[in-house]
Amino acid sequence: MNRRSFLNTLASTPLVGAAAAQNKKPNIVLIMSDDMGYSDPACFGSEIRTPNIDRLAKNGVKFTQFYNTARCCPTRASLMTGLYAQQAGVGHMVDNPKAFPGYTGDLRRDTPTIAEALKPAGYKCYMSGKWHVTPVTASKHNWPRQRGFDRYFGIIHGASSFYDPVTLKLDNEEVDPEGKDFYLTDAFGQHAVKFIDEHRTDDPFFLYLPFTSPHWPMHALEEDIDRYRGRYKMGWDKLRLERHERMKQLGLVDPKWKLTPRDEKVPAWNDAPNKEWQQRRMEVYAAMIDRMDQNIGKVMGALERKGQLDNTLILFLHDNGGCAEGMGTTGNAIHFPPKTRDGRVVRRGNLPELMPGPRDTYQSYGAEWANTSNTPFRLYKHWVHEGGISTPLIAHWPAAVKNAGRWERTPGHLIDVMATAVDIAAAPKPKLMEGKSLAPILRGQRRAAHDALFWEHEGNRAVREGDWKLVSRFPGQWELYDLKGDRTEMNNVIAAQPKVAARLETKYKAWAQSAGVVDWETIRQSPRVEAPVPGGE
Repeated sequence: MNRRSFLNTLASTPLVGAAAAQNKKPNIVLIMSDDMGYSDPACFGSEIRTPNIDRLAKNGVKFTQFYNTARCCPTRASLMTGLYAQQAGVGHMVDNPKAFPGYTGDLRRDTPTIAEALKPAGYKCYMSGKWHVTPVTASKHNWPRQRGFDRYFGIIHGASSFYDPVTLKLDNEEVDPEGKDFYLTDAFGQHAVKFIDEHRTDDPFFLYLPFTSPHWPMHALEEDIDRYRGRYKMGWDKLRLERHERMKQLGLVDPKWKLTPRDEKVPAWNDAPNKEWQQRRMEVYAAMIDRMDQNIGKVMGALERKGQLDNTLILFLHDNGGCAEGMGTTGNAIHFPPKTRDGRVVRRGNLPELMPGPRDTYQSYGAEWANTSNTPFRLYKHWVHEGGISTPLIAHWPAAVKNAGRWERTPGHLIDVMATAVDIAAAPKPKLMEGKSLAPILRGQRRAAHDALFWEHEGNRAVREGDWKLVSRFPGQWELYDLKGDRTEMNNVIAAQPKVAARLETKYKAWAQSAGVVDWETIRQSPRVEAPVPGGE
């Protein structure tokens, strides 16, 4: 073999063992679930089988007070840019950009994504999963390949059948699902592994892996559902108590925090009709999470084969809390095909005579089980009480993490992910970035706290300063909570602490003005609004 042939062979060989250790800049893998509740991973109190997420937690740092933005698309915009969603143009999906520039549903071009920010630092960037920060039109101006990613596989829209997905893309081209056994969660995992395996340079890489699991529709493989058959026959009331007790035993929640009451719209399990169907809904939901965890394990395996698991920062989080959305038999059909690929009519709606799971069904798991997923908190996706915005964040980076397996109580927010990425990558800092790096915390050091954190979604508002949280549910009044003693938001102390409430409201108003927040009633009255009320993706 001549020298040139030898060098060509060497360049095409995956980095393994000691060679991988020469890569000093860490890889970054960002994994996100879709519509998953705070207590749904086993390491956060669940009965659902998540051994790979649990492994990340055991060897990483478990953040107990990390926050999202309560909805799929604003979370993705904030996560990708390090800005509050309105600053990035995706406070909602409103088709009136001149009137509401912070609510267009189309990511601003002048706000770099994590991928664009890491490119100057030598990173290759890959994505496999749900994008959902641009309208689904003929224009590709805001697709992943146009926003810094070298390779992309996934869906542009916010939801899809797991068997017959719409808007499925490979790079910039539309593709069809491959094979009769196609399942979207597996496809996302397979392409993530493929991108890792094909990464054959000395450059570090960034991989963004936003699954659609366990977002509706409730689609799962029978082999996964079988693991949970009969597990939920005790119903949601006992399951919430079971999870809450486990969370206390884990040291995750303070025993002083009261478990929130069952949602008033949800009947007691003993009074609930259609129990077999209700059990099946949760069995399918658990199976969807189980399958996602299996694919996370495959990604970890790919990193191990290349000798790069230790020097890869893996972040796992949720995009919002559990989803209480129903599923009717009519309405916008953009998310799902009218027929399956083998010609069967798709039966849409939460119909008790129709068991969820197969490809020709289209259902959700509803408020009944979302209330359980968000144990011990109040409310759901869309709202900015803790049930809507609290996410587990697990950070796994063996080369840097100190005191692995610990609970980390420092509050954080999606805006911190961009700051963390550019920090550990030694990349140029974007001109506008709201977050603070989590890297010092991972290394066992102290980090300067946020002065305050802010939320607005569909008129639901909140501001957190230290342990104080001022929050309101549209169109209601402000409520004030001391989260240190009452994180489940059961004891509104606004009457006893008017000065605190006034100070936080002033901060909120100043932030809202600077971030481009618009009064939600004004937006609701706009003639061009897409999915303005709870029920969208």
